[in-house]
Amino acid sequence: MTTIKTFLTADTKLPSPPAIAMRILELVRSDSASFEEFSKIISADPALTAKILKLANSPLFALPRKVESVDRALSVLGLQTLKNLTLSYVFSADFRGKSEHFDFDLYWKRAIVRAVSAELLNVLLGRRGQDLFVTALLQEIGIMVIHLLRPEEFRRIMNEKMASGAPINIIEQRVFGFDHQELGADLLQHWELPGQIIGPIRHHHEPQEAPEEFRLAANILFLADKVSAIYFGSHSAESVQELKEYLLKHFQVRPDKADELIDRAAEQSKDMIASFEIDPGDMKPFSQLIQEANEELGKLNLSYEHLIMEYKQAKERAEKLAQELSAANQKLQEIASRDGLTGLYNHRIFQEILTKEISKAERYGRQLSLILFDIDHFKKVNDTYGHPAGDVVLKEVSAKASQCVREADIVARYGGEEFAVILPETPPENAIILANRIRLAIQSMTALADKTAIKVTISLGVTGFLPGKTSSDKGKLINAADTALYSSKHGGRNRATLLEAPAA
Repeated sequence: MTTIKTFLTADTKLPSPPAIAMRILELVRSDSASFEEFSKIISADPALTAKILKLANSPLFALPRKVESVDRALSVLGLQTLKNLTLSYVFSADFRGKSEHFDFDLYWKRAIVRAVSAELLNVLLGRRGQDLFVTALLQEIGIMVIHLLRPEEFRRIMNEKMASGAPINIIEQRVFGFDHQELGADLLQHWELPGQIIGPIRHHHEPQEAPEEFRLAANILFLADKVSAIYFGSHSAESVQELKEYLLKHFQVRPDKADELIDRAAEQSKDMIASFEIDPGDMKPFSQLIQEANEELGKLNLSYEHLIMEYKQAKERAEKLAQELSAANQKLQEIASRDGLTGLYNHRIFQEILTKEISKAERYGRQLSLILFDIDHFKKVNDTYGHPAGDVVLKEVSAKASQCVREADIVARYGGEEFAVILPETPPENAIILANRIRLAIQSMTALADKTAIKVTISLGVTGFLPGKTSSDKGKLINAADTALYSSKHGGRNRATLLEAPAA
């Protein structure tokens, strides 16, 4: 089981691929499909029919006569255009809603501008064959899926992106071991969408690395995203420059042609966005925005130097605020992730980290070990010296265990007087050596509680995950370590026992 499969089979349920979308895709792929069959599918959905007719009669298509039926829309607009519109509506309908940390309307505005821009780029670059409207519409679906399944990680990723300016896919790779390109492509593959949609999406951030058959399409998705960022991103001027430079370098497209593309994308996207029942706002062609900005600047009696200074100060304030926000969120995350008494990772974070480390070990064919240990006769410590003294012992044991492990190892409070140590890239025979090192270090320490010296020992259970040989089931791995700990307890305590995990 790969990391992405684990991610997509989480408890949170994603919407299934819309049934009507799958029927349309099947019909389009069929050589014998007729206009009548296609019209019948659309007409069965009144809301979808109303949207199609409303858009067909909008200024976007500027048809000479009013379109009053799906059959008429098909004959005037053509099968490909109507297929794009229909698929767009049904896919977006299943991924809408309200969220405090995710702006679904903004997501679909950007997606629609990408889709329209991809069509324009298809023409500009002389691409033949299948269009990219639906592909561009779905290219960032992985970002939405991350928000739906892992909202906490999504917020951390977005905060880091805001504070550091690093590309979002690079941050995702560090957090998950994969990015939204791979996640989106795998989800669409699971939905059985065509390969010509999935292939470009998998490589749209690094189009030059795409297989030859998908490279041009991936380039178009990359460029369409730049156009979308011009109208709905935070660095519009930079996006314009990057788009022009990329088009000139890779496709010998002149800057004036790029300007036309940018303006036409806004003109054609406005009605399209409104047809999704989303307010497009005051969306104007970029050249008009520049002209209006220049006119406003001309009214201000400000020097060029003054403008530069204002911009610099505003940028510094924004960067400082983003850094402070990221630091505050990080601190809150630490508080939620740590045990209040010992400062170790708590049980919830232990479970999350172990899941990720098992997936990583399985993916890269590396070993992983787990140690569970608890304090011998800890109830007697509490009964004899009192619970405050017991707390001192717990803190001292935590600190001593943490001193014995590597920086990459994870020490967590499993619960009560029980602790866990996750050892990435460590075979069980090395883990049992470390377990005894921790045992001896704690045996030799003295905890001072209100000037009272307290000595304790621990019992440990050790097991390991061997890719291809032992089960990758997290529960079975924990049970094996717990059984080994139980064996140490019944074998006299103050000892470590190694038990092989169940076979795969």
